[in-house]
Amino acid sequence: MMKRRNFITAGLLGITGAAYGISTRSQAASKIATPLPARPKITPPPGPSTLIDRAKAAMATHVSSLLHTDRIGIADYSLHSAKERFHIVDLTNGTTQSFLVAHGKGSDLRHTGWLQEFSNIPGSEASSGGSYITSETYIGKHGTSRRLKGLDPSNNMAEPRAIVIHGAWYAEPEMVTSHGKLGRSQGCFAFSESDLPVILERLGPGRLLYADKV
Repeated sequence: MMKRRNFITAGLLGITGAAYGISTRSQAASKIATPLPARPKITPPPGPSTLIDRAKAAMATHVSSLLHTDRIGIADYSLHSAKERFHIVDLTNGTTQSFLVAHGKGSDLRHTGWLQEFSNIPGSEASSGGSYITSETYIGKHGTSRRLKGLDPSNNMAEPRAIVIHGAWYAEPEMVTSHGKLGRSQGCFAFSESDLPVILERLGPGRLLYADKV
């Protein structure tokens, strides 16, 4: 079984440290009747700059749809499938648990281990980026699984496409040892069978799952 690492979220996902200030030009000497205009205010670039920032912004956008805001699931598809790139962030204490997760075949046609692109199209077998709300568990062809509902235009076909959380043999850590990467799903968030119970429990119904890449 894979060791699980708990660590401070800021250390895992990164926090931008750039400071933004306001700089003003001093007034001219008193002998000049009209002072020079103030220098324009410097503002930070628009939009969140890290995945945790984006996930928190998504939570604020969809908070009325959520039952719980204590934890967020974040799939960082910027990373290779051999890396623990799915993070359950506990917003109450700032800690994170990280896991292996597979991406969809349609997002990585050459099976490189890197997610190349997202798709929301039925039949694409690709992963979809965006905000999801976790729903009920059920027993399906992959055993115990959790349904997901897409909340954004980029993933609003999640239910018709049956994009869910489930366990899979091709998401086991032995795949990384043997092949240097995980296998691919049909667009679902596929996890090791040994990790699945923890993920299903920590991301119970009514919580946010956010998938993206930087």
